[in-house]
Amino acid sequence: MGDEEIEVLKGTSTMATVLPGAAFFLNLPYPPVRKMLEAGLPVAIASDYNPGSSPSGNMSLMIALACIKMKMTPEEAINAATINTAYTLGLLESYGSITRNKVASVFITKPMPSYSFLPYSFGDQLVDRVILNGKEITN
Repeated sequence: MGDEEIEVLKGTSTMATVLPGAAFFLNLPYPPVRKMLEAGLPVAIASDYNPGSSPSGNMSLMIALACIKMKMTPEEAINAATINTAYTLGLLESYGSITRNKVASVFITKPMPSYSFLPYSFGDQLVDRVILNGKEITN
């Protein structure tokens, strides 16, 4: 993604989706997310979970890589992994944020000082409980 592609995306309904896990695993350059955001483009984050380019579906790690390697703030990265991703999938009316009448799919963390601790502690398992479609998932 370069300057030309950033210009082409401005003013469109297309949202760039970055794959920090693939860049990490394949040792590729990370997308210029900071430049994209400064140009006014929204960004989504996905894991690209597959055995060939990104054998990790750990979204906490993807958020951490986005912050550490792509210079996103924790708030930008969390939004990119939640509400922006719901938009890219055409699911914004039902998913992507904790809002009345949306599907209750959330995770609850262990106690931490703030949400910015999530990408900071990328090696820790901070997710305590997962609620998917309104039902708690147990391991």
